[in-house]
Amino acid sequence: MKDNQLLETIERYLSGEMPAEERAQFEALRKKDATIDAKIAEHKEFTSLLKQYNERISLQSRLDEIHDEIDVHTLKEDLMAHPSWVVQMWRNHHSKISVAASIAIFSVLIILYFTGDLSNRDPRFQQLKQEVDRVKNEQRKLGYKTDNIIKSGKTTGPAISAKFRGTGFAITGNGYIVTNSHVINGADSVYVQNGEGESFHTKVVYTDPVYDVAILQINDPAFKNLGTVPYSFKKTKSDLGEAVYTLGYPGDDLKFGPGALTAGTGFHGDTTEYELFIPVYQGNSGGPLMDEKGNIIGVINGKQTQTQGVAFAVKSNYLLKAIQSIPADSLNKSLTLNTKNTLASLSRTQQIKKLRNYVFMVKVYNQ
Repeated sequence: MKDNQLLETIERYLSGEMPAEERAQFEALRKKDATIDAKIAEHKEFTSLLKQYNERISLQSRLDEIHDEIDVHTLKEDLMAHPSWVVQMWRNHHSKISVAASIAIFSVLIILYFTGDLSNRDPRFQQLKQEVDRVKNEQRKLGYKTDNIIKSGKTTGPAISAKFRGTGFAITGNGYIVTNSHVINGADSVYVQNGEGESFHTKVVYTDPVYDVAILQINDPAFKNLGTVPYSFKKTKSDLGEAVYTLGYPGDDLKFGPGALTAGTGFHGDTTEYELFIPVYQGNSGGPLMDEKGNIIGVINGKQTQTQGVAFAVKSNYLLKAIQSIPADSLNKSLTLNTKNTLASLSRTQQIKKLRNYVFMVKVYNQ
């Protein structure tokens, strides 16, 4: 299907003009093709923003008309000279003044929305990309260097400080790592660091901003194959009340966070996410969400700031869709996901011991 035909079909689908049979066929195609699903989401967001912008222009035009109907300068002189006319003015113009005030307030709210002050990014929803203070990070980096010199006599990775950091985890043993798209957005270079403090340069293979997923590939000659990852990726939906946990780098060391799955949808009813009751902090973004059997069921990507302990994760089937959408010419190594889970029979502490080697700190650098 050509782009213009696809766009026309998407418009009919979203506007409800599509017959029931054709709609069912299109929804089936949407489920099979992640590219079409992404285009629908992009088009829906674009038309929504366009509608909001049009409403804003209309409101501004209405406000200008009301302003023209009221002679502000004459009104000021009359009020100063005849204060008693305030009552008469209110009786004659109170409806227009009320509408003008309402539109002014609504316009301010729209401006706040477009600037992000009322969006889901702030203050209620916060992505967990960790901003690192430059001075503190320089001191911490110096500490890393000193410790590494003492332990091994050598250091790896760049000497400059990371602008911010998050978490990632291996999807294969040969160097493919997943994290959040928002973590690496705008990066000049991206490194991953393992639990031993070794840093490896990566390249960004693929990003999917709609699902907030990014695939990295370690292309550092110092990297050694990790071997087969011990977990599999769950394709079916997880159940409410399931015990879950995550591992990540909100600090300098790997941290464990236990929790439970509290809703089948994420922030504002987002069907691509789970809602969780789990302790996460800045830097946890991109970390794995595991069930008790050691299956990957999601990727941590945000938290609710107004409710303590509430967080969100992209569902694993959308991670799988993103992986399937990677262009073949972007991969110079095979990307074959493991289907055998070797963690299922292990205790939680034993699972974590095996997982440590597959969870990385993601460090982002800018010029």
